[in-house]
Amino acid sequence: MLETVRAVLIDLDGVLYVEDEPIAGAREAVERLGAAGLALRFVTNTTARSRSHTFEKLDRLGFDAGDEELVTPASLAVAHCARHGLRRVALVMNEEVKRDFSGLEETDDAQAVIVGDLGNAFGYDVLNRAFRQVVAGAELIALQKNRYWLRADGLSLDVGPFVAALEYATGREAYVVGKPARGFFDEVLRGLDVDPGIAAMVGDDVESDIGGAMRAGLAGILVRTGKYLEDTVKASGIAPSVTVESIADVPTLLGS
Repeated sequence: MLETVRAVLIDLDGVLYVEDEPIAGAREAVERLGAAGLALRFVTNTTARSRSHTFEKLDRLGFDAGDEELVTPASLAVAHCARHGLRRVALVMNEEVKRDFSGLEETDDAQAVIVGDLGNAFGYDVLNRAFRQVVAGAELIALQKNRYWLRADGLSLDVGPFVAALEYATGREAYVVGKPARGFFDEVLRGLDVDPGIAAMVGDDVESDIGGAMRAGLAGILVRTGKYLEDTVKASGIAPSVTVESIADVPTLLGS
């Protein structure tokens, strides 16, 4: 399957870099993949930073990404709201990421509650307010539902556990925008105009990146960097198309 790959989706945190440190060989790998004529999309579940901030970080760390090449959950959430006529929203996320939702009206009388990353600011009052709005009829939208992520000081809770708490309390299932939602991969491939069978996802999260991609028909290339844990992979029951040490191995794997 890998010999036919013409498009590559690349996760950011844990694959290209960890915090402000690029993964060894990552910049060169991205350059080789692009030079080989492969269509690239940089896809992230990061909801702690705005899209513009992510662009700036990629540039600062030496990764050349075009505007159409970066896909974030916030941009897909805005598109979902537009399709369904949801104008009034409650934004459970930091102030920087709220910039990506400037076209929507933030209000208590919300048609949708959109949950992103609040880090240490997550707490009872924040979740209880969101709980009441969902019970009152607002749609629950999760920018992503990852269980944990890797910070410089170690593995840390991600957005998923807080979304799960709201789902449990309200009895409502969240509409998940980011990986591993099938719609995420479908939307990215639609923009590339390629079939899943000739696309691959490179990620460090066996569930969100690899499991989600493979269920959508893509090849899944798991890297042993970032949040990769062998025990987690074994417990997941997911068999990646291939596992490599890092993204530095991917160009050779794909014949680039």
